[in-house]
Amino acid sequence: MKLELVNLVRRAALVLCACASLNGCLSSTPIWDAHVGQALKAVTQAQIIDPDAGHTPDKPSMDGTSAVTAMDSYDKSFRSPTPPSNAFVIGVGSGSAVGGQ
Repeated sequence: MKLELVNLVRRAALVLCACASLNGCLSSTPIWDAHVGQALKAVTQAQIIDPDAGHTPDKPSMDGTSAVTAMDSYDKSFRSPTPPSNAFVIGVGSGSAVGGQ
């Protein structure tokens, strides 16, 4: 039992020494810290088509009847989705040989 405890203490000391020596290898990231959030801001701006869309009165590009029909068919596609096809039957023909034999 005493030998196991000695081995455990030695391993712990070795791990602590390794961590202390690797601590000097860590460097700060001043370049990354200076640019935090720029990628998110760029992606967000790329997704905005018209930032002033709420402030400018434009005509709607779709009439109400077409919009209602489109939303109904969209909702219907979730209520009764088409069943997925079997991936194992891709390329399977009708059973006739090539060349009509």
